[in-house]
Amino acid sequence: MYITGWTALLAALGAVPTFLAHDKTIAWAWLVSTIGLALLDAALAPTVTGLGVKSVVPRSVRLGQKTAATVSLANLSRGRIRGAIRDAWEPSAGAGVNRHRFDIGLLETRKFITPLVPTRRGDRHSGDLTIRLEGPLRLAGRQRSIPRRETLRVLPEFASRRHLPSRLALLREIDGRASVNMRGAGSEFDSLREYVIGDDVRNIDWRSSARRAEVLVKTFRPERDRRVFILVDTSRLSAGRVGDAPRLDASIEAALLLSALAAHAGDRVQVVAFDRKERARALGSTGPRLMPALAEALAVAQPNLVEPDWPGALRLIQDRLSQRSLVVLLTTIDPSGLDNGLADAVASLSQRHQVVVASVEDPELAELASARTDVADLYNAAAAERGRLETSALAMRLRQLGAEIVRGLPGELAPTLADTYLRLKAAGRL
Repeated sequence: MYITGWTALLAALGAVPTFLAHDKTIAWAWLVSTIGLALLDAALAPTVTGLGVKSVVPRSVRLGQKTAATVSLANLSRGRIRGAIRDAWEPSAGAGVNRHRFDIGLLETRKFITPLVPTRRGDRHSGDLTIRLEGPLRLAGRQRSIPRRETLRVLPEFASRRHLPSRLALLREIDGRASVNMRGAGSEFDSLREYVIGDDVRNIDWRSSARRAEVLVKTFRPERDRRVFILVDTSRLSAGRVGDAPRLDASIEAALLLSALAAHAGDRVQVVAFDRKERARALGSTGPRLMPALAEALAVAQPNLVEPDWPGALRLIQDRLSQRSLVVLLTTIDPSGLDNGLADAVASLSQRHQVVVASVEDPELAELASARTDVADLYNAAAAERGRLETSALAMRLRQLGAEIVRGLPGELAPTLADTYLRLKAAGRL
């Protein structure tokens, strides 16, 4: 049961004047009468069993995009039903107006829409559906909360998608499908064509030229059907916020763009999220199924406040890869990497695979390092500069072990990693 504002107004209209007139007997009689009318009104209100309820929630939506949850009410009782409904969601679901009043005639059906603009990636859950049905006097009514467990999966934003067309154009040039034809040390033979001024004489096919009585050169294209293994670190360092989002979100953006580019290049992509155990994975999907599967898998990946298990990650990669591959470690280059096993894992992987270590940089460190206004700023600047020097030392150590290092701000990491992939592919190092 619940009471409406009309009950409070009715009680005030009668009780306040009588109290002011110092006649408490009439005042209490008025209050009791008002409460009695409210109880009677609640008893006469329709029951929730006379209302058909159906809730429809989209299965998924990308972060930042708009969607909506729909609740349908059908009047199955013997008369008109008035009341209100509250469609509850957790705060990160970004629910807009979720309280709706209704006045439904006999056998009528109404739909009520709650707009949703999620602010966090992952599974967003609904709360109970609360229904209030007014009595005929509108003084009180019945209230009931219907347990409900709807789930809206919020996929990664993939804002770096805007960089994909320009990288695909570069890929076509590297792949020999545009006017520019590039060759790398590990490229595959593509075709023969007539020699033109400017061609590398080392590419002349002398046997074919002798048979055709014209000078022919070999054209090459980068090797296809390579293996690209992407490991997204979800350990404690991925929880650090850079700007308005955790580091993990920038790593996921980079993984999505690289996967889309590699899939267009004809390479096979595997992606796992790992800290001390495998948290999510996208394996075996190719073609148009790859990106939806990858978005679904990484949507639920969240930072975990544990130390990374790099020996365990090394065993996982070695078990999954049986031939030379591009291994991309999306992690945080932190001085603790020398102690937690990152350097040892890179050294072992570099013996057989091409390794790339990608890390997002914090723009606040540069601001702290440049501040010199007071003593506190000087201490902060010294600490920030010390951290940057230690990070650079670790990056240099990883390069010496054979890894390519990619570092960038949150909005720059994804395109920079894609450019590194294209450079390695053009050089035939995959």
